Amino acid sequence: MRTALTDEAAAVAIDVATRTLHLPTVRGSAVEFARAAVRDRLTHLGYLAELLSVEVEDRAARRRERRIAEGRFPRTKRLAEFDLGAAPSIDPALLATVATGSWIDAGEPVVLLGDSGTGKTHLLIGLGIAACEAGRRVRYTTAAALVNELVEAEGERELSKVVGRYGRLDLLCLDELGYLHLDRRGAELLFQVLTERDERASIAVASNAPFSEWGATFSDPRLAAAVVDRLTFRAHILETGSESYRLRASRTKRKGGAPAA
Repeated sequence: MRTALTDEAAAVAIDVATRTLHLPTVRGSAVEFARAAVRDRLTHLGYLAELLSVEVEDRAARRRERRIAEGRFPRTKRLAEFDLGAAPSIDPALLATVATGSWIDAGEPVVLLGDSGTGKTHLLIGLGIAACEAGRRVRYTTAAALVNELVEAEGERELSKVVGRYGRLDLLCLDELGYLHLDRRGAELLFQVLTERDERASIAVASNAPFSEWGATFSDPRLAAAVVDRLTFRAHILETGSESYRLRASRTKRKGGAPAA
């Protein structure tokens, strides 16, 4: 026969049990929910269901936050915040398609092409954060930063480890491809990462250069052709245009009487 616990003893028992079971939301909400259950005349099962549902929701939220933090995004941008009216060259239907994330499940690439200031990085980060919130493992990096990391890893004899880590991601968001010239070895190391993910795991790339100019980035025309082949096969290509959104906003501001920068 069980002995009835006082409210104080029950609170202590709940605290110990929830710490052991790693249920922080239950620990913080149990007493408050119990009082609400008495007030609302919930059954014991109803009370338990509500309490555990809140734990599940909070745990999912913490998991999303952790995924986003692990993604190393330079700032927070979401697809819903993107102004399609300021980027008329983007196909809204295609953007809606990639927003679903189904291309990640299929291991397909997304390529964002356009001049500086046209929204490529916003869309790249937005796609990455949406993938994080869907529970996927994502990493954002620039092409230059990734190459530097690979060069350092090679010098420390950890290249295979780093390439493998990038290969296990659900989505790699690679920004600023084409902004800087890559020497032959740097381009070869980057190609290793692309090969590791080829047709198996998705990559989203943002570049200010059309495919025809990628040879200037990769030095070796054959290597450039191989990279283009890897990134365009079954790819979803979004062109953000040539007119800078920031420059257009600045012009609009000046026309409104504000002082020019």
